[in-house]
Order: sequence, then C-alpha cells, then structure tokens
Amino acid sequence: MAARRRRRRLKKQTSRQLRAWGTVAASAAAVWVAGNWSTVWPVLVAVLATAVSGGAGWALLRAHRRAVGQDRAWRAQEEARARELSMAEVDALSWQEFETYIAELCRRDGCTKVVVSGRSGDLGADVVGYLADGRKLVVQCKKYAPHRSVSSQDMQKFVGTARLEHGADVALFVTTCRTFTKAALGLALRQDIVALHRDLLGSWVKGAHLETLIPLNGRGGGTKRRPSA
Repeated sequence: MAARRRRRRLKKQTSRQLRAWGTVAASAAAVWVAGNWSTVWPVLVAVLATAVSGGAGWALLRAHRRAVGQDRAWRAQEEARARELSMAEVDALSWQEFETYIAELCRRDGCTKVVVSGRSGDLGADVVGYLADGRKLVVQCKKYAPHRSVSSQDMQKFVGTARLEHGADVALFVTTCRTFTKAALGLALRQDIVALHRDLLGSWVKGAHLETLIPLNGRGGGTKRRPSA
C-alpha cells in the first residue's frame, strides 16, 4: 500500500512539473512570437494557406474519384440494361427461332456454310458452319429462362458429340440463362468448349465479334485454363 501511495505521489508530482514546464514553454513562445511578429506572421500565413489549399485539393481529388467511380458504375448499369433490352427480344423467340438467330449472328461475323439443324436428334449440333479462318464451328443452343443454369449433364452431352461426332475445331455452347454450374463450366474449360452465358450472348447481340468472345469462355478465363477435376 505504501509503495502504491508513493507511486501515486510521484505521478502527481511529475504531472504538475510537466504542466508547469508546459506553461513556461508556452509563455516563452508567446513572448518570442510577440517580439518577432513581423517575421513570424508571414510564415504563419504561408503555413495556413498551404494547409487550406492542401485540404481543398484533397477534397477535390476525393470528389473527382467519387464522381469517376459513380460514372463507371452508371455506365456499367446502362450497358447491362442495354444488353437486357436486346435480350428481351431474344427471350421472345421460340427455340427454333433462337437457333436461326444464332446462325445469323455467325454469318454476321464472317462464318460461312452456316447450317441450322432445326430438329431433335441432332446430337448437339444445332448450328454448324466455318469460321473465317476455316475452322469448323459447332454450336449447341440452349434457350433457358434467365434464372436457370446449364447443368453438367447438358455439357457432358455436348462434350461427347461436338468433336467425336461432328469434328468441331471450335465447340460453342450458347445459352440465354445467366450461369453454368461450377461442374459444367469446369468441364467446358477442361474440354475446350466455349461457354457463352447470357451476359456474353448479350454482348454478341449488341455487336461484339464472335472471335473476341471465344477467348472469354464463360468467366474470362479463356480456353487455356484447366481447373482440377
């Protein structure tokens, strides 16, 4: 207890001494500033002006960054909305009309000898044609509701026929739904199947060239990515 009291007294004494020295230092500084005011005030004004201009510049920079971010977000929303407006027309097509429309997009982008199967039992080859460089293109079209996902079973069927049955150099699985399941996308990437979901299809509809979409393959990974099984 005595030791605690001594420590408390020591702390109080130290605190009083610090306050006293602080008062002395502040008084001395005030006296010095008063005696040298003609020299000090330009420096104080310069420091204050620098602080104000620096704060204003920082505020303007933050406002600019915020405005740029908001503009980017707005543009992204507008682009997504524009894709949806175009996709609304695609959603109104029947599955047969959808296959024909995909064939038209292929022809628009320079594909030749484009043929639409338009029938069941086509073994996954809904549209067949040749890219501008001569590679054979085989397309599986799935017109699903936007909220659905392409399943692994859908992808397995196409994997089993695209090259073995149809000799595809480029196998394209295009759908109106937003996603492929993880298993379906993994299989597509391992087997070099180009997975074109709703967002990429929307870009294609809006004018993006097929050759620029092929490397994106579902999630931007390209056909060279090989996730583990």
